[in-house]
Amino acid sequence: MKVLSKDETRTRVLIKGTSATQMNLFRRLIINKVPTMAIDTVEISENSSALYDEMLAHRLGLIPLITDLKSYFLTKECKCKGNGCARCTLDLSLEAEGPKIVYADEIKSKDPAIKPAFPKIPIVKLIENQRIRLQAKATLGEGKDHVKHIPALVFYQNFPKIEIGKINNAEVIIQSCPKNLFSKEGKTVIVKNPENCILCKACEDVSEQEIKVSESDKDFILTIEPFGQLDEKEIFKTAAEVLSNQLNELEKEIKKIKWKQT
Repeated sequence: MKVLSKDETRTRVLIKGTSATQMNLFRRLIINKVPTMAIDTVEISENSSALYDEMLAHRLGLIPLITDLKSYFLTKECKCKGNGCARCTLDLSLEAEGPKIVYADEIKSKDPAIKPAFPKIPIVKLIENQRIRLQAKATLGEGKDHVKHIPALVFYQNFPKIEIGKINNAEVIIQSCPKNLFSKEGKTVIVKNPENCILCKACEDVSEQEIKVSESDKDFILTIEPFGQLDEKEIFKTAAEVLSNQLNELEKEIKKIKWKQT
C-alpha cells in the first residue's frame, strides 16, 4: 500500500497485488461495519422555530460527531444490553433563543471528546422570541443500520496501465490528454503520474502502436473521503479489525459443523 495523495477532504491509496473482489469487500466493510457516533434519540421540550420537531431531530441526527472508539461500545455489545449506560450512550443538550442562526457548536456534550466535527453546520434559524430546548442521546452505530453512521465516501478504480510504443507525433499525444500525463523527452514521450489517468477516451484517437491504455486487474486506487467522525487512518485500521473478527467468527462456526461424507 502507498499513499498517492492526501489533503483535508480526500486520501488516495495505491493497493497492489489484490483483486476487485477484495477491494469491494474492504469498501463494503468501511461503509457498513465501521462504527461511528451519531445522535439517535431527541427529546424536545420546546420548539417554536419554523421546523417541525421531526425535521429538527432529523437534522441533528445527520450532524457528524467526532468519535472515540476506545471509550464507547455498540449498544448490542455493551454490558447494559442496550439500556443506555455511560459505556454506550452519550447525553447532549441544546438550548437557544432567537434572533440567530443556531449552529452545531452550540450543542453541549457531557463528553468533551465527542462533539460536532464541523462546528458551523447550521441547524435552524430563529427569529425574535423563538426558542428551542432539547435533550439528545448519541450512540455508536453501523452504516448497515443507518446512513448517519457511515464514516466516509469510499470508492476504487483499476490502476491504469500505459504502454508507450513508437511515437509519430508527440505534440498531438501530449495535447490530447486532459490530465496532462505526458511530456516530451527527446524524441519520445514519457508518462508523468499515471495514477491521475481517468481512463478516458482521449487516447482512442491514437494508434495502439503509439500508446496503449488498459486497466490492471491486480492493482487498484482506493479513494476515501471521511465525513469527519474518524480520520482515514482510524477508518482503515477499524475496517481491518472488523474483517479479522469476522474471519475468526467464521472459523469458529466451521469448527462446529459435523462434517459427514456422503
